[in-house]
Amino acid sequence: MERRGRFTIAEPLFERGPQLALTRDSIDLDPGDIALVDFGPGGARALRALGSAERPRDVVAALLWDRGMERGFAATLESEARDAAVAAREGPLARRDLAHLATFTVDPATARDFDDAVSAETEGDGVRLWIHIADVAAHVRPGGGLDSEALRRGTSTYVPGAVEPMLPAALSDAACSLAPGVDRLAVSAEIVLSLDGEPRSTSFCRSRIRSDARLDYEQLDAFFDGRAQPPPEVAEPLGLARRAAAALAARRRVGSLEIESFEPDFSFDADGAVTGAHSVPQTEAHKLIEHLMILTNERVAQLLEKRRIPTLYRVHEQPEPQRIAFLVEQLTALDVPTPPLPERLSPSEAGELVGEISRVVARETAWRGHGRDAYTSLVLRSLKQAYYSERNLGHAGLGSSAYAHFTSPIRRYPDLVVHRALLSAIGAGEDEPDPRAVRDAGWRGSEREREAAAIERDADRVCGSFLLGRELFESGWRRSFEGEISGVIGAGAFVRFGGELGDVYEGLLPVRLLRDDRFDLNQTETALVGRRSGRALRLGDPITVRVDSVDAPRGRVDLVPADGGDDG
Repeated sequence: MERRGRFTIAEPLFERGPQLALTRDSIDLDPGDIALVDFGPGGARALRALGSAERPRDVVAALLWDRGMERGFAATLESEARDAAVAAREGPLARRDLAHLATFTVDPATARDFDDAVSAETEGDGVRLWIHIADVAAHVRPGGGLDSEALRRGTSTYVPGAVEPMLPAALSDAACSLAPGVDRLAVSAEIVLSLDGEPRSTSFCRSRIRSDARLDYEQLDAFFDGRAQPPPEVAEPLGLARRAAAALAARRRVGSLEIESFEPDFSFDADGAVTGAHSVPQTEAHKLIEHLMILTNERVAQLLEKRRIPTLYRVHEQPEPQRIAFLVEQLTALDVPTPPLPERLSPSEAGELVGEISRVVARETAWRGHGRDAYTSLVLRSLKQAYYSERNLGHAGLGSSAYAHFTSPIRRYPDLVVHRALLSAIGAGEDEPDPRAVRDAGWRGSEREREAAAIERDADRVCGSFLLGRELFESGWRRSFEGEISGVIGAGAFVRFGGELGDVYEGLLPVRLLRDDRFDLNQTETALVGRRSGRALRLGDPITVRVDSVDAPRGRVDLVPADGGDDG
């Protein structure tokens, strides 16, 4: 909001649009406030104040409103969730008592919705694993109000400092969450692995468990590198789970993609201001849990396919050969070595080739010390997007013939669909899902996944921009940043850069500011090339920049070359 004389002017915050004066019947607002505004034929009417455009948490909350995410739950749904927690706990469903097993969870330090827990024992020369997943199906019945709302939301949305959950807190943070020291209802997979990670047997049951330790990823990494000791009650199962995950990882390297992603983690003060950030790497702790969950998801999908039970598969189709051929051309233009490209390439061969390319890219960026974001992005853009489907078409990225999302039913509706299908298949008190409802849930789940991912990316940009503004206020706007080119478009080069707080900022270096030359995007879309000088701004190349402007509420950062504009 902006005050001009007697009028308060509203300007769209997250999209381009006209500035309009608020009508007299609007709520009272101050300059800089954010509000929900109805742009109708009678003018712009402010309906609800959402906070200040100078406070990151308020801007992120407004972003959720802008994307159609209603905050919180209706009182009727909150009441239904509380009743469901009691009904499930006292329900008649038969359960196997596994509370005697030494069990642990591993999640981010700030997490409250613990979907999964792990137990492990020695089995001959192998390992007997139990992967326990929250029994959300016992709490959320098909066709009820909670079920309809969970389907509508499709997924929990995680933004810096907050989460908009798929289920009310009475379930997501309490009754369904596998918290330590309390009995919880679960669906457990019992999987016996050989020494080299080959599954020997698998069974499933509804269970009752009790977690002995709530661990986070940083703690687990400290245990693994000897900086700390694990709780004695879970030391043995943790060691066995680590051994099993290593065996699974060795088997999976053949035929799967090797993609390493780094996500920013922001911290806030009591007033909602961003105070810090760091990139969260995918460490051994993350990969341990990832490999165990992938194994479980595969075993569930294989059983459901064998039984022909209607369910949702997580599908990642083989890439189009021409896209992989173009990827090879792009990487060659960037002097990244690639495997030989056959003259003829089938989709399955393209899938195998891109897996090999992903491993080459990982090694090359580790050796160069730069290019990770840019080169990985090229690999990802060459692939088809994963989605949910009632048809099993395999998962190319994992090299799996059958794959389903089963391990996160607190935060993903497709997982709840798969739970119901599995419980139906093993005769554990659930009806076989209706094929039409399964298909609709897959379409909705895929759509909501994409929408939530877009919100999360935009929220990260907003918080990163606020943090950058704070850092520049403290250190001065003339300072330079070392970064690398993470993307190129006709209008300029995107640069990812850091500072005191890690490589978490990204801005646009517009070509119009490169005044001594005119730059064009090359044919492989890997560089901006100067018409006169031939100088190239290539993906992955290091570059030194200064910040020209920061529009924090919109997450926009404009950069200039560190030398002041002559980069030619």
